[in-house]
Amino acid sequence: MSGPITRKGYEALQAELARLRKEERPKIIQAIAEAREHGDLRENAEYTFAKEQQQLIETRIQEIEAKLANSQVIDPSTLSSDTVVFGASVRLVDVATQEEKTYTLVGQEETDIKKGYISVQSPIGRALIGHRVGDVVQVNRPAGIVEYEIREIFFAES
Repeated sequence: MSGPITRKGYEALQAELARLRKEERPKIIQAIAEAREHGDLRENAEYTFAKEQQQLIETRIQEIEAKLANSQVIDPSTLSSDTVVFGASVRLVDVATQEEKTYTLVGQEETDIKKGYISVQSPIGRALIGHRVGDVVQVNRPAGIVEYEIREIFFAES
């Protein structure tokens, strides 16, 4: 179900899992115990809310465990390629507006558009994969097709 992920992304998932197990799970167990002390559970909103929160935490723990088990950790700083691949940072120019952008292709869990991290499964990510410097790629976006020229491909730790 999961796929490639950078070392940084993998470590962030591990940290989230540890926080959920060591901090959030014990807090919610305590909240459930306190809510039980208030009497009739059928009409106890605190109890109902705490149980719902517990379910959300347990679901997220299972999701993270599955992602970690099925992830392939890739260190972009050890890669080199003359084509765009997972982990590459790509400097692009919008052909129509000449606006320059730089994106790093990462796993879905690591996507952060503000930092320039885009998923390899995103429309731009899929369009870039396999292309070289100088290639013009078309990205089908809701506002229409946008063309980008690839100006640079480089690899750095993300």
